[in-house]
Amino acid sequence: MSVHNIVNDLFYLLNTRSLKERPFIVAIDGLSGAGKTTMVKELEDSLKSKCNVTIIHMDDHIVENNKRYNTGHDEWYEYYYLQWDIEWIKNNLLKKIHRNYTKISLPYYEKESNNTTLKEITISSDSIILIEGIFLQRKEWISFYDYIIFLDCPREIRYERVLNRGLYIGDLQTRLNKYKRRYWLGEEHYLKMENPIEKADKIINTN
Repeated sequence: MSVHNIVNDLFYLLNTRSLKERPFIVAIDGLSGAGKTTMVKELEDSLKSKCNVTIIHMDDHIVENNKRYNTGHDEWYEYYYLQWDIEWIKNNLLKKIHRNYTKISLPYYEKESNNTTLKEITISSDSIILIEGIFLQRKEWISFYDYIIFLDCPREIRYERVLNRGLYIGDLQTRLNKYKRRYWLGEEHYLKMENPIEKADKIINTN
């Protein structure tokens, strides 16, 4: 499906929704390397001439290192359960969007300083909110979305992409070991526990 068709679908859903007093919330879900960031950018570029659009990248809102590394848990567990403050995001982002808050303060993670800084975003009730990230269909969050898109990309393509862009981790073998221990096991847990492909409203094949 082309971006043009997706945009038309989302614009139609925005205009025909029953709950017009709050924004229309779209989750762009997918595993690492599936092309989520690229898809969201293309959707934003096409949608912004039709309606108000707010983009939320979940990777901007992860917690500090000491809360997600060396916690005593397996690395995959740290990635899936501790990388984000799951309850905080539910209560202070998703619930507030549903209650039509026009201003929401979110913690933005700064990698260089390993700190988070609160910044305020402004949201209009007639907008589409595109939430982009991994694990979006976890049980604590899934009920808040109006529409869910899952980007399904072949594993070998995703693996090649993430290994090539994770240069900060170290050499290729170091990167491979970390992805095996932490990220890919976390993704397997997500697929097993939440079955996101089956729950999504739209599946888009990317490569």
